Amino acid sequence: MTPADPHAWFPQFYGNPAIRTLASACRWTISGQLGEETPGDSAKPPKHKVPIDVRHLLAGCTSSCKHPGSLRGAFALDETCLLTLDELTAAIPDAANAAFYLQAQADGLLVLDIEPSCPPAVAADLLRLQGTLYSELSMSSRGFHLIMPLPENFHDFPAAADKRVLREEHGWYELLLDHWSTFTRQPVPDHIVAHVDTATTTPAFPSIEDLYAQLAVNAGESSGASASAVDTAEDMPDIPYSQAIVEQTLASAHRQLRDPGDFNHDMSRWEFSVLASLYAWMRTQLRAYSALGVEYSSGDTAWLLYQAALAVIPARPKHSERRNGRAFLLDRAAALVADREARATSAN
Repeated sequence: MTPADPHAWFPQFYGNPAIRTLASACRWTISGQLGEETPGDSAKPPKHKVPIDVRHLLAGCTSSCKHPGSLRGAFALDETCLLTLDELTAAIPDAANAAFYLQAQADGLLVLDIEPSCPPAVAADLLRLQGTLYSELSMSSRGFHLIMPLPENFHDFPAAADKRVLREEHGWYELLLDHWSTFTRQPVPDHIVAHVDTATTTPAFPSIEDLYAQLAVNAGESSGASASAVDTAEDMPDIPYSQAIVEQTLASAHRQLRDPGDFNHDMSRWEFSVLASLYAWMRTQLRAYSALGVEYSSGDTAWLLYQAALAVIPARPKHSERRNGRAFLLDRAAALVADREARATSAN
């Protein structure tokens, strides 16, 4: 152990199992102010954090660089600009922070960011969430970061699952799903932990599933992309060219579908990925047949997507459940169609 060994300075961070899960992803850097010359100066945290191109910093600026100082912002979320955590720690052991680009669906984790403006009672409730894997102080020392496992009901809200951030209506806290998170590595002080541990009131959110559901429902309502927005008949209607569309979709998507192992065998996450991939290929087929003068409703598209999904997704007990009065997978297909059509509408 050397005097500049960050593992000794921040053992709760570097030894944490959740952090170690993320450590091998090449999405780590430090946050600093562009033009700042000393990103390792922990005594002066930047007022406006910007994830930097750490590989460029380590390579050194040349006369051809067209930006002030030794820093430039990270413009890619891979090894072009970023490092693994171990590489970052070895290269800049005295860094003021460790910034990570979280991709919740790939990483299986999310970050709960509690803002300094959050009322103490609400913050204390959130700090009591069951299943918290890691917690720390934010850069202001008045907020908190919590790493949580991906909620079991994550894919029950497709409109929310594709958001980058889910924010509480007052801005008191937010769930980061596809976003930068800057870790201070500073543990929550003992007196706050003691206060939280001795609380006897019933928490507002007993689990991350409860918290996620509340924020996800609001996200779905605001986007207008709820599953109920797509009307599907009790039985599959007579859809022109339905067999050809399903067969051609399956033939096109076959080699593109990911394996359950890519999602640590989380079947809900894998099924959502399959539906999204099938939908993308199916849109190509629907556009081709629409050119012949056929009109396909959202309900038609959901039924076709459902039929394609049945061909590649193995049956499991959950599929026997009903949601919104229809088969579980049909409802998931309807939810994805609603979300994608809402996105297309907002983009136009």
